[in-house]
Parts: sequence; structure tokens; C-alpha cells
Amino acid sequence: MQKVKLPLTIDIVRSAQKRLDYDGIIKAELLERLAKSVQSVTSDANVTLSFDFDQRHLAFMRGSADVEVTLTCQRCQEEFQHKYGVEFCFSPLLKPEAVDEFPEAYEPAEVDENGEINLIELIEDELMLELPQVAMHDEADCKASGNMTFGEIPVADERPNPFAVLKNLSK
Repeated sequence: MQKVKLPLTIDIVRSAQKRLDYDGIIKAELLERLAKSVQSVTSDANVTLSFDFDQRHLAFMRGSADVEVTLTCQRCQEEFQHKYGVEFCFSPLLKPEAVDEFPEAYEPAEVDENGEINLIELIEDELMLELPQVAMHDEADCKASGNMTFGEIPVADERPNPFAVLKNLSK
């Protein structure tokens, strides 16, 4: 299947009625917030989406995305390439007050006044959430992993137990 450029916004319910499947890309230039979180976004995001209804007749969007970014290693401060992917499953949140009764199987996707979601922002959010909290090379590839030394922990000075006096009272 040929990769296509994904739409900016999409109506999950209408797409589920048509049982659409997308295999596309999001250009790296559109991932502005992700680019601010990393050194650079080095590839377009490859995205697959499929739309359907579940047994309760709730429309949902299931998909996956992967991208390659440049991160800075927190041990050696060198840049490295990190390719990663995410999987997600969203359902449109048509009534914001019903968020408490929303099924746990789906993440709620807020819709605009036209019943559409911003697809680029939604996927970009998922990619940002999957970034490592502390970016590091594999230990075998990192320059700083072999020469890390740790100091000795000083022994805490021994203080007498303040309740030792009470032990003598019971005898």
C-alpha cells in the first residue's frame, strides 16, 4: 500500500462508518512540539490508522506511529539517534461531562465543533509521551559508561538510641 499524507483533522465517527484504513506519513516539519522536546526530528512519522465500531457501537481509532529523533545522552552529552514507536486507541469524547463513564479501553479524544479531532496534535502528543525520561545511549555505545566512578558513602556516626533508657525501666 502506498503511503499517503494524512489529513490534519479527521472525524472518527464518519471514518468508522466507512471503515477507513490509512497508511501514511506526517512530515517532520509538522511535528513542531516534538522538535522542541528533542534535538531534532530526523524522519517523517510513519502512521497507520484503522477506524471501526466496537460491540457497544462506539467509534474508535486504533493506530501506531514511529519516528526517528536525535537526543542528547545524559551521561556523555553526545547526540544519538533514537527510533521508537507508539500504539494508541482513541474514541471521540462527544460529551465532555461524560468523561467519568468513558470506557477504559479507549483514550478520550476531544472533538471540535465540527466533530473532528486534530490528528497531527493527537499523534504528536502520543510520540512526546513515549520519549524517554532520561535519554541515554546503550551502555556499550556510551563513552561515559566505562569510566563512571562513585565515591564511598561515609558511615553515619553512631548515636545512642534515645529509647535505650526505657529498656532498663521494664526490668
